[in-house]
Amino acid sequence: MTSYHLRGASPAKTRADAVVVGAWKAASGAALADGAEDVGSAFGRTLRPLLSTLGFTGKTGEVARVPTGGKLSSPLLVLVGMGERPKERPAEILACRRAAGVAARSTANAASVALALPSGDAGLVRNVLEGYLLGGYSFSRYQSKDPEKRAGTVTVLSPVARRGDATTAFDEAQVVAAAVNGVRDWVNTPPCDLTPPAFADQIAKAAKGTRVKATVLDESALAELGCGGLLGVGGGSSAPPRLVELRYSPASPVTHLALVGKGITFDSGGLSIKTAKGMETMKCDMAGAATIVQATLAIAELGLPVRVTAYACLAENMVSGSSMRPGDVLSIYGGKTVEVLNTDAEGRLVLADGLARALEQDPDVIIDVATLTGHMMQALGNRVGAVFGSDEVVDLLVVAGRESGEKLWRMPMPQDVVDRVHGSKIADLAQHDWVRWGGGLFAAAFLREFTGDRPWAHLDMAGPAFNNGTSSGHWTPGGTGFALTTLVDYARALGAQD
Repeated sequence: MTSYHLRGASPAKTRADAVVVGAWKAASGAALADGAEDVGSAFGRTLRPLLSTLGFTGKTGEVARVPTGGKLSSPLLVLVGMGERPKERPAEILACRRAAGVAARSTANAASVALALPSGDAGLVRNVLEGYLLGGYSFSRYQSKDPEKRAGTVTVLSPVARRGDATTAFDEAQVVAAAVNGVRDWVNTPPCDLTPPAFADQIAKAAKGTRVKATVLDESALAELGCGGLLGVGGGSSAPPRLVELRYSPASPVTHLALVGKGITFDSGGLSIKTAKGMETMKCDMAGAATIVQATLAIAELGLPVRVTAYACLAENMVSGSSMRPGDVLSIYGGKTVEVLNTDAEGRLVLADGLARALEQDPDVIIDVATLTGHMMQALGNRVGAVFGSDEVVDLLVVAGRESGEKLWRMPMPQDVVDRVHGSKIADLAQHDWVRWGGGLFAAAFLREFTGDRPWAHLDMAGPAFNNGTSSGHWTPGGTGFALTTLVDYARALGAQD
């Protein structure tokens, strides 16, 4: 078990097995980042030519390991490249998170590690620790041997270590990082072991003993309620759908936030079947549900004064004789009817049930989170999430993302797209159309139909929810846990409003 500490000690005098400092890339060579001043003084003029000899330039993700030869109390100095010095705060935050993530993987064999990365305020303290905790994550449940080693003691060295806001940020970072890694665990679990009933059981288990109350609705309860979206999507699978409803009710809440998450535990595309290649990462299609569940648990553990109701909409989209068909009409909870035209656009159908249930609880704001459309991945790539909705909600979400290094880009919902959602000739709404352009916009406009007139946002994270490549910064292969820190920061901002 690793222990974590926040100290104001000098990195030149700490006796950790490894001391980590950051370095910016500059025209004249690598330049030590804030926090490494004492290290620079201890080495004097010898450090710069040494780094030049090693070929270390300070580019993002670059690592140099230097034996200190007694110049420092620690026997090993680890320098992590942070790229060019940023001019804006969000870029600085992201650089620190990435550097700390690289440091976690570069010092795994050390018994004790001291991080002297830029941490001159509470926000940077938080991001350094979160970055380290996220970058050191591994998923080895299905491996006969755990390939990763972890340091026994990790210390963040900061000049503001004694300040109350810094210690609070340090403690809260551990809660949030654990929640992000909880999302990653669920996303990385093979779909054979995370069917909708199994996932519902795990959510209920995670909520047990916390301030969050979980209620699991099975297929019989869903049928009685008329949740046609979940039943339609899940009808083709031998593992029936579930709706898990979570409640966190602090003593004196200042507002009521509803969260709705897409939880397709595996997406074959249904009868509108995907290609084999397109199915390879479809175990991640439940990342939205995992995110809103873990966000709710984190908000409760942090004791934020925000009432939260959350809805994890769980189904498996499979092919069988009982699968929903293009041309079917489903009745969503509350009575709106939807014409199904593409069974591979299933996420919006389960979210519709969840949104309608959430609206019934009279929340002040609703946010849904989903790996919803390939269109948004094509538009924004695999590191940026799309956000749609009410101005006040979207603006605050974008700001919250900046504080945690998560990039969100606002997208529009033009009236002509809204008109297309109402284009069905036999039902209230069309679930999909085969117009090639603007599919992500269409999906968002469809979801808005189930939010009433409430302030609302839709966060499409189809790209950044899953890392199909190698480790990079604080991201590791597989599930990333993207958007969880944004949601927690958003709730924190709501709780701080007068």
